[in-house]
Amino acid sequence: MGQPLTISETALPGVMLIASQPHIDERGAFSRWFCLSTLQSLLGEQSIRQINHSLNLHAGTVRGMHYQKAPEPEAVTETKLVRCIAGRVYDVVLDLRSDSPTYGQHIAVELSAANQHMLLIPPGCAHGFQALEDNSQLLYLHTQDYRADWDAGVRVDDPAFAIQWPLPIRFLSERDKAFESKRDSGL
Repeated sequence: MGQPLTISETALPGVMLIASQPHIDERGAFSRWFCLSTLQSLLGEQSIRQINHSLNLHAGTVRGMHYQKAPEPEAVTETKLVRCIAGRVYDVVLDLRSDSPTYGQHIAVELSAANQHMLLIPPGCAHGFQALEDNSQLLYLHTQDYRADWDAGVRVDDPAFAIQWPLPIRFLSERDKAFESKRDSGL
């Protein structure tokens, strides 16, 4: 039951847009949100270890740009699958992989409950979003447990990355305001 997930490449290597097509009938709708056999090739040996939920009460709220930075070069950082389950968000992925041909570039897509799209974000990329509607909610599937000592981020308004948020930023956490710019952080 339900249509298979459709996977599309984006302009950033390894960042995938995953679409669900609902089965709709007189009862309502049914859609597949996750299928290990479909996504295994993208996840490799990683498995989903943690699921988080984000409620954003006000349009204009920005969360980001977050990533996990392992202190040891050989440590594997997380892959994220991000889906909007209520409302709409402007979702941004920033490539911070120094060996990537798209280092410093970002993509932005609208994720919404209506379009049922999901982003796969590989290790080495920062993630953030802006709520486009009040009460927008996201569901995050992580391949690593959260580790505060690996927590990192870059400023949402860093001119080096030129992210254009569609709405004025109304709410931003003190933590996110404190992230350094690319120039100051040595990225």
